[in-house]
Amino acid sequence: MHDVAVIDDPAAAEASLDPVRARLLAELSEPGSATTLAQQVGLTRQKVNYHLRELERHGLVELVEERRKGNFTERVLRATAVSYVISPSVLAAVEPDPERSRDRQSARWLLAVAARLVRDVGELIAGAAKVRKRLATFAIDGEVRFASAADRAAFAEELSGAVTSLISKYHDESAADGRAHRIVVAVHPTVRREGKG
Repeated sequence: MHDVAVIDDPAAAEASLDPVRARLLAELSEPGSATTLAQQVGLTRQKVNYHLRELERHGLVELVEERRKGNFTERVLRATAVSYVISPSVLAAVEPDPERSRDRQSARWLLAVAARLVRDVGELIAGAAKVRKRLATFAIDGEVRFASAADRAAFAEELSGAVTSLISKYHDESAADGRAHRIVVAVHPTVRREGKG
């Protein structure tokens, strides 16, 4: 089971967004059968089986084992990931594109960049899984409290200069066997949610 998986198929996205199926996916972070899940979610075993078949058909749950129970076989399933992210490519016709906007300081441009990041990393994960290789990535996540808007602007300028300097130092256009990497650096206000710090 993966920590997170990217859903890039529209039918799988639709299946995962159904409230009952989303609840079943959450319950299946631990293996379970239609019988045990029916008790947990308050539905009949037959209805749960129907939803499980749909989730399995889209690769969102997988068979863990089959147990013989009297004259029928109980199938034990689990979710293929603890959590899921739906790729913007699911809505390809209206997928965000950072190239459509030139306002690189707007929140909507940042959102388009983040959407591209989800799509691209999802595709890279799928490609690496097909060839059974690890995917080399790197990310930094942190928080900074600015005393003023002027400090925030100075930080952004200094960060931009540092990143530009590193790119100039390591970028080698002539490297025949080199591999291009995308760099995304974002600064946005921290979202405070109720009950979380």
